[in-house]
Order: sequence, then C-alpha cells, then structure tokens
Amino acid sequence: MFVHPWMGIVANIPTMVQDGKHVAESGKKLKEDLSEKGFNPLKVQPLWNGKHGHSGFAIVEFNKEWDGFNNAIMFEKSFELDHYGKKDYYSSRRRKDKLYAWVAREDDFYSEGLIGKYLRRKGDLKTVSSKEAEDQRKALKLVKTLTNTLETKNLRLKEMQNKYNEANSSRSTLMEQREDMIKAYNEESKKMQQNAHNHFKQIFLEHERIAQHFQDQQRQLEQREKELFQREAQNEAETKKIQHEKMMNERAALEQKKADETVLKLAEEHKKEKEKLHRQILDLEKQLDAKQTLELEIQRMKGALQVMQHMEGDGDAETNKKIKVIEEELKEKEEELEGLEDLNQALIIKERKSNDELQGARKELITSFRDIFTRSKIGVKKMGELELRPFQTAVKRKYSANEADEKSAELCSLWQEYLRDPSWHPFKIITDKEGNSKEILDEEDKKLIQVKAEFGDEVYGAVTVALKQMNEYNPSGRYIVPELWNFQEGRKATLTEGVQHLLIKWKQQRRRRH
Repeated sequence: MFVHPWMGIVANIPTMVQDGKHVAESGKKLKEDLSEKGFNPLKVQPLWNGKHGHSGFAIVEFNKEWDGFNNAIMFEKSFELDHYGKKDYYSSRRRKDKLYAWVAREDDFYSEGLIGKYLRRKGDLKTVSSKEAEDQRKALKLVKTLTNTLETKNLRLKEMQNKYNEANSSRSTLMEQREDMIKAYNEESKKMQQNAHNHFKQIFLEHERIAQHFQDQQRQLEQREKELFQREAQNEAETKKIQHEKMMNERAALEQKKADETVLKLAEEHKKEKEKLHRQILDLEKQLDAKQTLELEIQRMKGALQVMQHMEGDGDAETNKKIKVIEEELKEKEEELEGLEDLNQALIIKERKSNDELQGARKELITSFRDIFTRSKIGVKKMGELELRPFQTAVKRKYSANEADEKSAELCSLWQEYLRDPSWHPFKIITDKEGNSKEILDEEDKKLIQVKAEFGDEVYGAVTVALKQMNEYNPSGRYIVPELWNFQEGRKATLTEGVQHLLIKWKQQRRRRH
C-alpha cells in the first residue's frame, strides 16, 4: 500500500548547527534539483523539529494522478540503482554524505515521529488496484453526467429549431404579402393618375371653349358701345335713329336677361361637376392639377360675371347676389382643394419613406452577401466591372504562358480606366416610327472597333456588357456599383430572393457547426 497523494521521503539531508539549532538548505533548492532530473515534484517540504530544528528529512509531494505515480517510482528507482534507497539507508552502519530516498508506503505511514505524523495528516493509504477502481468509478459517473446533459441540450435544441421554423415560415408569408400589396398599390396608383389626367384634360378643354365664347361676346359689346358714342355727336336727324337703337338695346337687354339665366344655370351645372370631380379626387388620392383648374375656372367665371354686370347695370341686386354666392362657393372649393393637397402630400411622403426603407434593406443585404458569401445562386455582382477571363484567353493567343497573366491583367486594368472616363460615351439616340426615343450602343465608335479588331469578340463582348451596365447604373459617376444578382437566371435579384438565400446559407453553416 502506498501513501496517496503519492509522496517520497528524502533522508540524510546535510545540516549544520546555527544558534543552537540544526539548519539546512531550503526545500526549493531540492525541488529544483529533482525537477532537473525529470521527476516533476509539486512540492518539497522539509521536516522541522521545534526544539532541535531541521530533522534531516524532507517529504516530496507528486501529482496525485498516474503520471505522478510514475514520477514517484522513477524517483525511487533512481536512488535504488545508486544504492541510496530505503533498504540502504536502514542497513548501513556508516552512511555516506549522500541523500537517500524512497516512496512512502504503509510502514512509513504508521511510523512514529515527524515522518508518520506528516504522512497521516496529508494523505491516506491506497493500493494500485483501489486507485484504478476509484478512477474508473469517477469516469463512469462523469460519462453518465455528460450523457444526461447532452440529452437535455438536444431536447432544448430541437425545441428551439421548431420555434425558429415557425417564425421563419410566418416571416416568409408576411414578406410575400407585403410584395403583393406594394405591387397592387403601384398599379392602382398609376391607373388612377392616368384617369385623373384624362378627366382634367376634358374639363380644361370645356372651360377654354366657354371662355372663348365669353371673350367673343365681350368684343361685340365693346364694338357696339363705340358705335353708340360716335352717333351721339351726329345731328338731330340721327336722334330718332339713336332712340330706335335704344329700343333695340332694351330688347337686347331682355334677351341678355334670358342669357343671364342660362349662364346661371350653366354655373349651377359647373358647380355640380366640381362636386363630382371633388369626390373622384378623394377616391383617386391624386389631385395635383385640381387647384390650377379651379383657379382658371374662377378667373373665367369672374370675367363672365363682369360682362353680366356691364349688361345689367349696377342696379340689378339679384344678379349681384347670385354672383356673390358663386364666388363664395368657388372659395369653398379652393379651401377643400388645399386640404386634399395636404393629404396627397402626406401619402407621397409615406410612400417615399417606405421606398427608402426598402432601399436601405437592399443595401444592407448587399453588404451581408459581399462580406460573407462567395458567388452562388444569389450574390453580389459588380455592375460595370470587366471580367478578366476573356482578356486571358485573347492574350494567350499572342504571348507566351509566362507573360499571359501579367499582360492580361494590364490590359483589363487599362480598359477599366477607359470605362471610368466620363468623356468616352459610345452611345447614340434613335427614334422609332412611333416617335419613341432610346439610347443604344454606338458600334461605330473608334475604341470599340479597335478592341474588336485587336482582341476578338470575347473581349469586345466583355467591354460592351460592362459599358451598358455602367451606363444603366452610374452614367454620371462612372464607378462600379454592387448589385444583388440572381446568377442562375442572369437578372437583378428581388429583396425576397436575397433574404431567403441568406436564411438557407445561415442554416447550412449552423448545421456544419453542430
């Protein structure tokens, strides 16, 4: 039976008398010597007698695991091979001035004196087989504990996975509904704008026609007035003719009165049209031109009312009253139109805010794909950047394999600089039979002809594709713009496709970590 934790005993430590007590070197020096020999002691504890001082013995403590046991046995064997073991210590009548050492066992544990007291206080007795059995019990207990913990973690992980799947499904559904709502809203808004524009155009033409009619009538009356003033200067013979004209004017006044009634009815009809237009504007939520139309109508109606005032005179109170009623109604319409403009402005701000949020989400998604993933089905494509492969293929036909890589990189970099130059704009505008204009690539441009002649169709194709992308995404700045791209279908990816692909990648990485 051995003392556990494993301990060794060092005897015959040289001492000297100082101040009436025995003293010796510290345990630290002895520990360093044993460590240099490869025994790896944890601690060396000299044994002291309170009355006499150093006892000449020291206890060497080793690691309590099996590597410590191995070091303790090597420690004992080393001293035994040199005949400085336990047996040599107790059998020699004349001990040499050397250290004796051995591993502490049962007899040392139960011995009297400083050694036995220290061993009983610091350790206990164990056999090698009991130590092995104890380690095995601890290992089984640890395995069982870890197994239970792993099962608990797996159950919790499965529960969290189910919750995540439910949340992800709900999120996908909401994103699809949102996309459908935005699309339907844009289509309906465009349709309502077109209908409102057509309706306002018809109203404007009608008012123009009425205004022209009133202007013609006003010019005729002004001409008659000039003629009457000229006739007042004529002789008495013309007086009767003037009186006759006055009689005719009175008859004309009666006719004008009837015309006034017709104008009032027309004003009432226009009033009903304005109310109907007001309701349509509320439904369509678009009324940017309504205020100008109503202001134009007010001016036209005021001109017509001035004509009526001139025809009837200042004493027609009924006509003046009707004029004031019409003016008040037109003023109310203007106030209502201002309220509608405020509502329309609020809707426009809200729509712009939603679009800004969508654009911000798209930029964040582009940043995520650029920092995390390499090219896959959905990724980031640099619009306006030249591909190196066509240049490598073309250069290999002219240069050796050693020079091809360097030459192709230089050539690609050169043409990328050409693309960034705003002064080079190889595009032209054409107009079709219907009068629609569009911008196309100018294939007769000198640089394009040069690159096609020198390097072939592959390099020419790469340059023209990058040119079109640059012209579409950043024609003024002429620098490369990252875009969320569907490489499988060769088009710009939607925000929904990007989010779904990001979630798929996240799931794959998560499964690899587990």
